[in-house]
Amino acid sequence: MELLRPTTGHLAGYADALRRGWSPDNLRPAAAQETLDRVLADPDGFLRLTEDPQGLGPPVVLPDGTHVPRLPGIVRWMWDDEGFAGSINLRWPRDLGPLPPHVLGHVGYAVVPWKRRRGYATRALALLLPLARAQGLSCVEITTDATNRASQRVITANGGVLVARFDKPAAYGGAASLRFRIDLGG
Repeated sequence: MELLRPTTGHLAGYADALRRGWSPDNLRPAAAQETLDRVLADPDGFLRLTEDPQGLGPPVVLPDGTHVPRLPGIVRWMWDDEGFAGSINLRWPRDLGPLPPHVLGHVGYAVVPWKRRRGYATRALALLLPLARAQGLSCVEITTDATNRASQRVITANGGVLVARFDKPAAYGGAASLRFRIDLGG
């Protein structure tokens, strides 16, 4: 498995995963159809937003309908010999300071169900950390539900240390959650 910058040549595999019910948003399965609609309506515009290190894209709409400025960020697709396997993204504040309260972590990832338990999320996170360092981040924070043992293993395998227990805001499901920090060494 490798990480690829999303391109037109890989868009069909991504769209196929969306059609099969995979969602890049672990909190909102309905995001699969919304994302597919965006891909089909404007493939080039969709791909532009996957590489936005200045955060110049349109505002982000939160679950409660509030519009907030887009953070700088990048998306990478997990790809294996069979094709699309998942996605991982990195986002950060322009000033490299603390994340705004509406952003639960620097990193989000989702592996397609038919390729889970292959170590792809663990490898994807390991491959993403140098990109975070290259953006100037000294650490990344990643959150997961307290019951999501698989995600906790992914994070700790990459040096994640538990720093807080908290309840997600109601707009994000309100679940008991864990915040991990991975030090990037400067």
